[in-house]
Amino acid sequence: MDAAILNVFPSTTRAFVKEAIAAGNVLVGDRRVPKGLKLRGGETVVIRELLEAADNLVAPVAGPLRVAFEDAALLAFDKPAGMPVQPLTCRETGTLMNAVVHRYPECRALGDSPLMAGALHRIDADTSGLVLVARTAEAFDALRAQFSAQTVKKTYLALVEGAVAVGGTLENDLVHDPTLPFCRMIDKSRVRASVNGRSQISDLRSGGVKALHAVTQFRPIGRTMVENEERTLLEVTIYTGVTHQIRAQLALAGLHIVNDRLYGAFAVENQQGHCLHALAASFTHPVSGDPVEIRTAYPDWAKMI
Repeated sequence: MDAAILNVFPSTTRAFVKEAIAAGNVLVGDRRVPKGLKLRGGETVVIRELLEAADNLVAPVAGPLRVAFEDAALLAFDKPAGMPVQPLTCRETGTLMNAVVHRYPECRALGDSPLMAGALHRIDADTSGLVLVARTAEAFDALRAQFSAQTVKKTYLALVEGAVAVGGTLENDLVHDPTLPFCRMIDKSRVRASVNGRSQISDLRSGGVKALHAVTQFRPIGRTMVENEERTLLEVTIYTGVTHQIRAQLALAGLHIVNDRLYGAFAVENQQGHCLHALAASFTHPVSGDPVEIRTAYPDWAKMI
């Protein structure tokens, strides 16, 4: 069924066909059908609704925006923790980019991914802080080139469990954990075989899955005590942009970000999200060529230190 629909409507996508079938918008003989239904020929297929690839744009929906920087080429926002940067489908709302395209409609068609709407990078939903967004195609291309060349310096704040006396540099080749159905990054050299993941892990060790090299620098800048448990505020600098890079690398080094339970931290009662904040970014302005540093305010959990 799904292959037949794609053949008749090449302007749609496999994901949209799957969505339409799952929603009951594809009928044969007035009955809902599974995507794997085999057609014999001669059936009448009724499609109530089917999105096309051109519909896959961020919906403009008003939402809170904390603007950290704005000019004719570039925008920067201080995203709150708990808000995703982008929607996963064009039907999703409540993300930063929904609010951005509502206020700045020129961003909607920018970039190389329709649901990013000009955003130049992502941070995790539970990570707060700086997100850069281009307002023109020229600015997007120029800044994306800087991100690709790893010349954009990104500074974060991370509150970690325990006392950290000295800073350091962490280097890892990170891969997605093949034994989990959700995203968690692990070091390729530390992968251990398991019954369910044995063949996938063999692929990792033989080079079948590309590892992403990540470099993270950190230094302690403050300490605090919470109910007899010491915590250290770290300033973290990265130039690479691997998924979960800071969270994974700090955890691999035994430095667990407070309340980051995915990477082994203790759960903190009555706290939503983990204590990681994108504080600043330094780069070359895409139009003027001048050096630029954009900073956001410290989050509440860092102000108390």
